[in-house]
Amino acid sequence: MNWLMVVLGAVVGAPLRYLTDRAVQARHDSVFPWGTFVVNAGACLVLGALTGAVLEGAASSRLSLLLGTGLCGALSTYSTFSYETLRLAERGWKFLAVVNVAASVLVGLGAVHLGLQVARTLAGG
Repeated sequence: MNWLMVVLGAVVGAPLRYLTDRAVQARHDSVFPWGTFVVNAGACLVLGALTGAVLEGAASSRLSLLLGTGLCGALSTYSTFSYETLRLAERGWKFLAVVNVAASVLVGLGAVHLGLQVARTLAGG
């Protein structure tokens, strides 16, 4: 029944990604894909915190399937990130395309690290 945990997480993650992306993008009059950037960074933060909790024994592997594989897997979107980056470059915004790649990787890694450290600290590790 592990697959069911993944499906349940994805059922929440996919619409959450869409709605968050639209809400964030609507607030920015910019060609930069802020919506995708925010959902990917948020998913990295959640996954980092979840991983820290699992490593500290404060969360189960089933919760990891639900929130990590299911929710974060559906919330984050590498394909949309790639597509939007390519579209920026094709439309002549090459600098923004490079910024999107660099910022997405750096912020994503930073968010995972932050989430991991917060979970470890809260779990007493």
